[in-house]
Amino acid sequence: MKILVDVAVEPAALAVLEKTGSCTIDCLTPPAETVRHVDPVRLRDVEVLFCTFPPANFAELKALRWVQLSSTGYTQLFGLDLPARGIRATNSRGCFDVPISEWNIAMMVNLARDCRGLIRNQEAAVWDRSAAFQREIRGLTLGLWGYGGIGRETARLARQMGLRVHVLTRSGAGPRRDMYTVPGTGDPEGVLPDRVFLAGEELAFLGGLDFLIVALPLTKNTEGLIGERELRALPRTAFLLNPARGPIIREEALLRALREKWIAGAALDAHHHYPMPPDHPLWHFPNVILTPHISGSSLSPNFARRLWEIFSLNVDRCNLGQPLINELTPAQLAGA
Repeated sequence: MKILVDVAVEPAALAVLEKTGSCTIDCLTPPAETVRHVDPVRLRDVEVLFCTFPPANFAELKALRWVQLSSTGYTQLFGLDLPARGIRATNSRGCFDVPISEWNIAMMVNLARDCRGLIRNQEAAVWDRSAAFQREIRGLTLGLWGYGGIGRETARLARQMGLRVHVLTRSGAGPRRDMYTVPGTGDPEGVLPDRVFLAGEELAFLGGLDFLIVALPLTKNTEGLIGERELRALPRTAFLLNPARGPIIREEALLRALREKWIAGAALDAHHHYPMPPDHPLWHFPNVILTPHISGSSLSPNFARRLWEIFSLNVDRCNLGQPLINELTPAQLAGA
């Protein structure tokens, strides 16, 4: 099996794969997180591509059987017609569950206690012990729009902290199979939510929340999914958190919600602009926390180890003819 790697190498995992003798591995140096042209000679006879973005000359991968992505999002595969070519695809679901869930919890506490306001007071030497800075999140209701790995690990942490967990999902919150999960995390059997809402029950779901966390992939069906109707359905005391993808929330609706106080505030790690322009209004809301798409902590050493663990497990499964971990369906690859 010839493998082309265009991600940062995790030396220990690479050494183990090479020792098996079942594959030949060619690593592009340095790896790229952008679309680029790759020497056609290096693409010849490649059966497995491990990358963030497929090369610009993807059509020259005539022998390709499987693409492993280093990202959870997979929009970069749209339009490549992989199912018709008999090419399988897997993503890195599970790598980001722990750090993004920790970001979710941290942001909920920061928003509830108005830590931005406390820091402004500190910088101005203002001593203010107002009740606004003394709120706790125990007993509040968290809504997870989507219940994949990130939603499930966030639910586990939230339940430990005494929050009620409501979930909105198209397919329910049942067991999850053939998905990568860090041992001891998540909700593999789907038993943690206090209440599960299904498609068509969006307004009932939103109306009872203290926090809404967007935990969905960006697809044709989710782009612009949350707009004025959904944001107005939230209580005015609710906070919105988006560690997923910016375009899932309509930007103008979000700005109106903040300006007109439809919601109490927001924490945003995913955006419509990269980088966020310095004159963008979201920088200036006192009740908004902006982070530069770092909730997944992809520069953490844990990320590389988990990513290569997924890939190594899938190499073994591919050789044995077993189902791959995190395999994307034809419908997903079509953007459904």
